[in-house]
Amino acid sequence: MENTEKTGRVVKVSGPLITASGMADVHMYDVVRVGKDRLIGEIIELRGDVASIQVYEDTAGIGAGAPVYLTNMPLSAELGPGMVESMFDGIERPLDVLFSLYGDRIRRGASVPSLDRNKKWHFTPVAKVGDNVKGGDILGTVQETEAVLHKIMVPPNESGTLMNIREGDFTVDSTVAVIMNEQGEEKPLTMIQYWPVRRGRPCAEKLSPQEPMVTGQRIIDTLFPIARGGVAAVPGPFGSGKTVVQHQLAKWADADIVIYIGCGERGNEMTDVMNEFPEIIDPKTGKSLMKRTVLIANTSDMPVAAREASIYTGITIAEYFRDMGYKVAIIADSTSRWAEALREMSGRLEEMPGEEGYPAYLSSRLAEFYERAGIVKCLGSDDRTGAVTAIGAVSPPGGDTSEPVSQATLRIVKVFWGLSSELAYKRHFPAIDWLKSYSLYEPKLQEHYRKTISPEWPALVARTKVMLQEEAELNEIVQLVGIDSLSAGDRLTLAAAQMIREDYLQQDAYDSADSFTSPRKMFLMLGTILGWYEAGKNALAVGVPFDAIEKMPVCEKIARMKFIDEGEREDTFAQIGADIDEQFTKLMEEAVTDE
Repeated sequence: MENTEKTGRVVKVSGPLITASGMADVHMYDVVRVGKDRLIGEIIELRGDVASIQVYEDTAGIGAGAPVYLTNMPLSAELGPGMVESMFDGIERPLDVLFSLYGDRIRRGASVPSLDRNKKWHFTPVAKVGDNVKGGDILGTVQETEAVLHKIMVPPNESGTLMNIREGDFTVDSTVAVIMNEQGEEKPLTMIQYWPVRRGRPCAEKLSPQEPMVTGQRIIDTLFPIARGGVAAVPGPFGSGKTVVQHQLAKWADADIVIYIGCGERGNEMTDVMNEFPEIIDPKTGKSLMKRTVLIANTSDMPVAAREASIYTGITIAEYFRDMGYKVAIIADSTSRWAEALREMSGRLEEMPGEEGYPAYLSSRLAEFYERAGIVKCLGSDDRTGAVTAIGAVSPPGGDTSEPVSQATLRIVKVFWGLSSELAYKRHFPAIDWLKSYSLYEPKLQEHYRKTISPEWPALVARTKVMLQEEAELNEIVQLVGIDSLSAGDRLTLAAAQMIREDYLQQDAYDSADSFTSPRKMFLMLGTILGWYEAGKNALAVGVPFDAIEKMPVCEKIARMKFIDEGEREDTFAQIGADIDEQFTKLMEEAVTDE
């Protein structure tokens, strides 16, 4: 609750940065309200009784002497039923409510609850009167959407004996249970939790990622997999397909909840996201993807400082769903804009700049975000695990990944999906460059792949990477002296690598059969291409001309195998394999006869 009696005074205004005196009673990252419009701001520096405040709204009209009202509370997120399907701004104000109140121009200082206080939710108890409960224990459940069962938990810092709990329809701020703590005090519990966004939510234990987050995107799952609870970066220049990759990950990734943060992207891009996400059909439920999605979007009315708030708000919501035992994917688009906001605020604070004007603490701020991802053993009496997988888009100027934000991100994340404008111009999507990208999780995941896909899978992937590298080297020779200078074996390698690129790695996001590929189908596809290649080497050894191999009728079937429906895959791939054997046998018999 705001304490309007305690105030400071503005002494300096520099864009979104305000300096105020008389602030001896405040703490770092406390929320304050500035001026008669009560603009929301956050304290980011303290020197004696003088505080530097980054304001999350337009500061026009604020002058020296304006009051600064203290709340003595950190910037916190409201967590509870009603977040899923919602669209929030960077400080978790619901955009639909703001629009209904103020139209398309949000009034400065607007303050509305993050969660609807009038809507009633049906609360079904799980715990019983007399139970000893502690932080993280599940009190009951609310069916928030068709896709999400919202688990109402004891706040992390509360524990005691459950004195009362009731079933029924309640608003989020109604008391649904009462516990008596160790001091003998009765504590009413509602369906809302408040949590400071800059502080990670606690867990019982952080675990090492051991399983992949299956995305259905062949180039990712095959060559550069991400572990569940892992961190990845998607850098790429304008027009290279970052948004398409993010949409595909949001739709198909093996996650229960999707948090999408638009931290400073262009207004038209966020408008597209807001229009498209409700129309994307969730393959898990057959309903809108929004039924398990939370969108956070900075509005154009908010200054650059709000980009930082949106990042922390998003990861806090992700951790809250993680604590329920869910697998959460958080997609930040783009962290470069957040870093630019840090640079601007650092300049206004007159701090010593680092490389290219970014603050010296750029890396540590990025790390603060990414380190909150992970797979954890959740708080609570039951044995449940939850995971937050963080994927950050990076928009380096001109696609130059040597700039500070990209380099700082690469030192933190374990997966680098480098997008290539050259591939995008060729209409090769996803435009992930297989020669520049990498995944440090791959060695850890190989044992899982051996058990779940095939013992042969790691060897197939290793052979694929070698062939793509060989293709790049052979293409340099071809550019110098022409393809006729290559041996038949090298031309076969080029043909097989082309199959891998065009028939395997290239994927159509708009085709129902090709948009998602199961691990089993990936194994069959890759095994078919490499089987054709090995058979081709044997044929060349007995004198079959390369032209005959290149014109085999089965090559057309290989080119179309990505469009095979999952339900028909086993029979169809078995037939393709039989055709390969039959046609190569015929070619080899003809070659022997000719001799």
